[in-house]
Amino acid sequence: MKKKVLGLLLSISMLAACLAGCGNQAVTDGGAATDAGAADTASADTGASAGGSEKVVILYPGEETDAMANFINNELNPRLAEEVGIQVELIYKGWDQYWEQKDIMLAANETIDLYWDGLPDLSSMVNKSQCQPLDDLIKANCPDMLKVIPESQLAGGVVDGVQYGIPSAYAPSSCMYQLVCVREDLLEGVGMKEIKTADDLKEYATKVAEQYPEMKGPADVIFKPLTRNFADEQYTWCAYADSVVYGETTKKAYSYFETDAFKQVADFNHSMYEAGLYKDELTTNYNERDSRMQPGTYLWVEGSLGKENEISSAVRSNDPNATLKSYLLNPDADKFITACGGEVLCVPYSAANPAGAMKFLNWLYKNQENYLFCLYGPEGENYKLENGRIVLNDPGFEGYFYEWMFRNANYTLFTSDVSEEFIKEYQEWDDNAKTSDVIAFHFDNSNVVEIETAINEVINQRFVPIECGYVDYESNFPDAQAELKNAGIDEYVAEVQRQLDEYFAENGYNN
Repeated sequence: MKKKVLGLLLSISMLAACLAGCGNQAVTDGGAATDAGAADTASADTGASAGGSEKVVILYPGEETDAMANFINNELNPRLAEEVGIQVELIYKGWDQYWEQKDIMLAANETIDLYWDGLPDLSSMVNKSQCQPLDDLIKANCPDMLKVIPESQLAGGVVDGVQYGIPSAYAPSSCMYQLVCVREDLLEGVGMKEIKTADDLKEYATKVAEQYPEMKGPADVIFKPLTRNFADEQYTWCAYADSVVYGETTKKAYSYFETDAFKQVADFNHSMYEAGLYKDELTTNYNERDSRMQPGTYLWVEGSLGKENEISSAVRSNDPNATLKSYLLNPDADKFITACGGEVLCVPYSAANPAGAMKFLNWLYKNQENYLFCLYGPEGENYKLENGRIVLNDPGFEGYFYEWMFRNANYTLFTSDVSEEFIKEYQEWDDNAKTSDVIAFHFDNSNVVEIETAINEVINQRFVPIECGYVDYESNFPDAQAELKNAGIDEYVAEVQRQLDEYFAENGYNN
């Protein structure tokens, strides 16, 4: 019974696991295409905001704050109305319900002009008719955006030759979802200098438990960084719900849950539970992993390049002595760029003002001043620029729009508290990285929808508790694997491999 209830609790959470590199400051082909002519006349159905401006409705993850509401209403919208003739309205959905509510709202054809999601799930969103073609909309409305988001980046949002999404995070991105962000001050406090392996993580957690008993342990089971640590080759996830991986060396697709790396991840996580280093909440409330880091009482969370800078102010507001640093497990293994950034912006078919959505993005990316305005507000109010750095008036200020959602290498500036060492590392991060063979591959599940549904149920009910270490691998894997086989995992992997073979026949390999 315990496993059944746990699986239900996690059925939505694992969707969020696919999107972890995005960060979270709040805490971390059906349908008709819209052509350029329709884009230009879309305002007839939008309804007008104050002053006759067109309204653009944005579905946004997180909770509304008074500061954000004031910024939108009194600073951003007046500028947008004057300069572009639009105003934005944000519909907030908390991180614990964002993806579920997004699906419900889009299925009900509620008016949403723009929304964010994770780029790896774009093909599934296309198959569910959640996003409309953008080629003509971009061409008609986004000349400035196209100057700073190159064609190679946009290619990540193309499915079957159609632009369905805008991969919005144009920045160094190799080893996405494979880092772990740790409390560096505690690492130094227990006499350790770095984290390179899973064993280092366990040693760190053990020593902290002994020397800092008030700490609550890790905030995250970090299965993707651990997979990098244990896998014989680097894996890239290439289907829905983390079920299938592509081996960058063997160039084959595999059921992730039947790999040896999965077994080792499960065994490691179970050993952490057995040692009392993991708490039940890591599994029962998986989606709260970023928010758990905020109070300053937890040790680590899955990271991404720069994750420490995204969440440090929130952690320091509760523990002023806290410092954070992200580490790459198995650092000597090859680094792969696996996606054109982890974020994607889409326009659903229910959009009343798709052209307005594109105008907003074009305005945001028009120049660095607009870009920084959306992130921090007017210069001089919350920050000033000194020597190419952002100096915040209040070090605890987390900004307005999420920086990671729109990150662009042409405009990125760092706050004054970010070290020169990190900036150098950031700028050189992708220098020796390889481009994944599947960087622009999008799996089409239309031939195996029923199988996908069946295997995802088995994954949520049986494999997630094993993966998280909540139950042991040896006792639970045989029955879980039998259920996975009966659900059709072999046929599912074969369909992924078939599409990969077709993709490589047309595009070749990258490495």
